[in-house]
Amino acid sequence: MTASPLKPARLAVRDLLRVGAIGLRIRRLRAFLSALGIAIGIAAMVAVVGISASSGAQLDRQLATLGTNLLTVGPGNTIFGKQASLPDEAPDMIKRIGPVQKVASTGRVETKVYRSDKIPAVQTGGLAARAASLTLPDTVGAKLRSGTWLNAATARYPAVVLGAKAAQQLGITSVNEGRQIWLGMQWFTVVGILEPVQLAPELDTSALIGWDVAKERLGFDGHPSTVYTRTDDDAVLDVAAVLAATANPAAPNEVRVSRPSDALAARQATDDAFTGLLLGLGAVALLVGGVGVANTMVISVLERRAEIGLRRSLGATRGHVRTQFLTESLLLAALGGAGGVLLGVAVTGGYAITQQWPPTVPAWAWAGGILATVVIGGIAGLYPAIRAARLSPTEALATA
Repeated sequence: MTASPLKPARLAVRDLLRVGAIGLRIRRLRAFLSALGIAIGIAAMVAVVGISASSGAQLDRQLATLGTNLLTVGPGNTIFGKQASLPDEAPDMIKRIGPVQKVASTGRVETKVYRSDKIPAVQTGGLAARAASLTLPDTVGAKLRSGTWLNAATARYPAVVLGAKAAQQLGITSVNEGRQIWLGMQWFTVVGILEPVQLAPELDTSALIGWDVAKERLGFDGHPSTVYTRTDDDAVLDVAAVLAATANPAAPNEVRVSRPSDALAARQATDDAFTGLLLGLGAVALLVGGVGVANTMVISVLERRAEIGLRRSLGATRGHVRTQFLTESLLLAALGGAGGVLLGVAVTGGYAITQQWPPTVPAWAWAGGILATVVIGGIAGLYPAIRAARLSPTEALATA
């Protein structure tokens, strides 16, 4: 009766993890520095994705608040390349479009805005004077920081509401009784200050006055320069298609129609492109970390030849040695990956809180980070593990 050949022993998972962690325990500083390289790369990638996602979540929140159903109509250019103008009746004609909910307009007034009559004429500060309809705040979603908006009475008199940046530039922080600015070579009383208007940023640098007083005192021609339109959410594209012909039936090609929310979306697209660049840098950092792990494992094999030779002499197979060093590499990378994910999440949360954004880290970001570390750990440890397994007991003990 022939004896059956002995099968090589197999390491249990618990024993494998214990053996694989030996190198990490006895060379803690080196293991820490190698894991740190992995952690920096993973943290960079998670933080970049998280900050970008948090920014996108904030944009979605803003658009949900401000609405994406705002359309603006303005004059384009004539066929000769000159600046066109909108008809006086454009706002009233736009109101007749069925899905249109609200309409407001502003008109550029050719005059300068100063803090006082003592300011040199050349120091305009880029501020613009605009005639505004009474429905403007409700249409564009503008809110008052201080004071009141124009009404049927104040719109006929020299009263002005300042945009947020205009007020800051003029040094006016609140509406005090009798506070005035020099506009159109005459004094206008400040009755209100607006908060920044996200979907109509041109209002931030404007001094807004009544339509009637602009025509009577400042020579305003009455042509609107911008018409703001709120429509039903499901009819935005249909309304946009007919706005030009409605605002100026005689020359629809001289009308410019835009959707302010698209500018915010374009800004987010730019941020996404920048995020892609940063992700590339994070990948480079991750690659450098992987090289560090490979270097650590190669040196570990060279330094532990005596251990390898002793284990082989006591019956460890090539597979046991190979698995041991591969497990050690995976553990080293996994520790770095876990630390990197935690660091990336912390950086994302801290930055989002300072910016008053909702902290957002997509699940695929941290899951992908962990998966990347496993792949890198496996690749980085494969060659050292194979090299360790190829050492014969006598060779390992002789060169130790």
